[in-house]
Amino acid sequence: MLVEGLMEKKTKNTQESNRGLLKEDIYLNEQGFMVFTEAYHLKRGYCCKNGCRHCPYGFRKG
Repeated sequence: MLVEGLMEKKTKNTQESNRGLLKEDIYLNEQGFMVFTEAYHLKRGYCCKNGCRHCPYGFRKG
């Protein structure tokens, strides 16, 4: 699925549509995988402890 399609997806509920992904939240890496940015993680507000590439909370898998 294309990134643009994810960002343009609309719902009937206005609050739900505000929770969608923005262009600043993700990008596609060289292999075509979706990568969450630091901005996305900060908006989410917590660390998932999965060792994300752009984790602003300092978690490193080890």
